[in-house]
Amino acid sequence: MASTLQDSKDVLVDRAKRQMSDFFGDSKLTTRQKLALTCRIAFDGGHDSGLAGQISARGQEPGTYYTQRLGLGFDEITEDNLLLVDEDLQVLEGEGMANPANRFHSWIYQARPDVNCIVHTHSLHTAALAMLEVPLVISQMDTTPLYDDCAFLKTWPGVPVGNEEGEIIAGALGAKRAILLAHHGQLVTGATVEEACNLAMLIERAARLQLLAMAAGTLQPLDPELAREAHDWTSTDRRNKANFAYYARRALRNHPDCVSGTVEL
Repeated sequence: MASTLQDSKDVLVDRAKRQMSDFFGDSKLTTRQKLALTCRIAFDGGHDSGLAGQISARGQEPGTYYTQRLGLGFDEITEDNLLLVDEDLQVLEGEGMANPANRFHSWIYQARPDVNCIVHTHSLHTAALAMLEVPLVISQMDTTPLYDDCAFLKTWPGVPVGNEEGEIIAGALGAKRAILLAHHGQLVTGATVEEACNLAMLIERAARLQLLAMAAGTLQPLDPELAREAHDWTSTDRRNKANFAYYARRALRNHPDCVSGTVEL
């Protein structure tokens, strides 16, 4: 006889969280490996736009972060060809140069000590939505991790290679985890690489859903209380790790060359 069918939602949520803590542990991947996998995951997930976009993660030393080498596409990134740069984009480890547009990553890292990874891309549907100068609307359950967590920069500040653009984008992002950049693309942040990777995949899907729904009719809002509950439920560290592990397994099947040696997820 079932013993939990009379339990409240709060009790069941707490139980599920405890179980996820037991079953989904910390990854044994290095930051470099996670970042290389994120590049391949993003490529397969529709984030490719030639050489546009940057993915970065904080290094071990303050004021440093890993990012990809300018001239390589997301589908060419490996753990071995990533660069370690300082906040002035001077290369500390690796060969080649960083994308000059990485400058606004430095501004975000300075403004947000809680951010350890940034994924910025010109993915197809986020870029298309950005052309309309309308914010991202979260109106479907799967996309609720972004509910009330995606800022909107309506004015395009131009090519983001100057400090002015860094100040503007970091300021517009504020305390949120994501931002839609008008006439540009998307940017998501995470306390972990796993979190940022998951949000990058999600924001592209959310933009695609919004465009499809707008073409068919009028978007209807979610109940705010339920949407916030769903946001919190789907934004836990263990769920992020479980989601990333799935994406990583898929990426490794498609791109086994992106990491070296034996990989333990």
